[in-house]
Amino acid sequence: MAEILPQDLALEPARRLLAAGKPVAIPTETVYGLAADATNGEAVAGIFEAKGRPRFNPLIAHVSDRAMAERIAVLSPLAGRLADAFWPGPLTMVLPHRPESGIHPLVTAGLDTIALRLPRGFGRELIARLGRPLAAPSANISGRVSATTAAAVDAGLGDRIELIVDGGPTTVGLESTIIKIDGDAVTLLRPGGITAEEIEKVAGRSLSRGAKGVEAPGMLASHYAPNARIRLGAEDVRSGEALLAFGPDRAQGANLAVEVRNLSPSGDLREAATNLFAHLTELDRTNPPVIAVEPVPREGLGEAINDRLARAAAPRDTHGKRA
Repeated sequence: MAEILPQDLALEPARRLLAAGKPVAIPTETVYGLAADATNGEAVAGIFEAKGRPRFNPLIAHVSDRAMAERIAVLSPLAGRLADAFWPGPLTMVLPHRPESGIHPLVTAGLDTIALRLPRGFGRELIARLGRPLAAPSANISGRVSATTAAAVDAGLGDRIELIVDGGPTTVGLESTIIKIDGDAVTLLRPGGITAEEIEKVAGRSLSRGAKGVEAPGMLASHYAPNARIRLGAEDVRSGEALLAFGPDRAQGANLAVEVRNLSPSGDLREAATNLFAHLTELDRTNPPVIAVEPVPREGLGEAINDRLARAAAPRDTHGKRA
């Protein structure tokens, strides 16, 4: 079983494990990440093994500063402006990869681009102490609900890794926004903790949407999935269902729900984003066959919330797994 250490005691133990090629679960401002040395192929393979993650799915490389980022990727003037505005923070940029960077090919999944992020807090300090970038997808079983607490990490991965760093509940609660920069074009690959409108204001242009295949993490059709089926846009609640609510007004028949969690009683999208994965996990633990989800507005952070919910609701295959 994994040892759980508070982050103020965990910096050196985490560094030692990472230097030895072992994955470590760490807090970030978005969700908990399963981190490993991005330059060590065996260490990165340990992430895929622990998560059960498909190896065609690329990983984000996390850096401690702008200089480390520029040793790994080519930052255009536009990318530089966005980095100045949003780093450290929940923005990932997919950029041209420098082949001499030392990043292991498992991180990029064979692409000639790389996804880079500069996190806040413990993750940034740990990368600086290690002196190497960290590959760090969400610290959960692949395709399942992302973890926003150390306890959630332990429930999913506690028997597969040696250390979980406890930084308390994450503050953003959704994974980073991922954009791809190609010349002057900016494409939104995954909505997240920074809204499209915030990025457009700094970039001075509109974001396009739509990707060609899997260009970054979090783009598989089925992802972030609990065991229960998800029913979106619910205006009523059926007997035996759990209810993921939003705002002050309830769906018809809400009293029939076996359990209720409200993403934000006041209808605040930032609060809803912070609570999304934790509330899904709590409802799923009651073992309902279905979680009914009330409508969530799509503007601002609502775009990211609805993206995660749509992937969580993706159809299952004939074996009962997510398609």
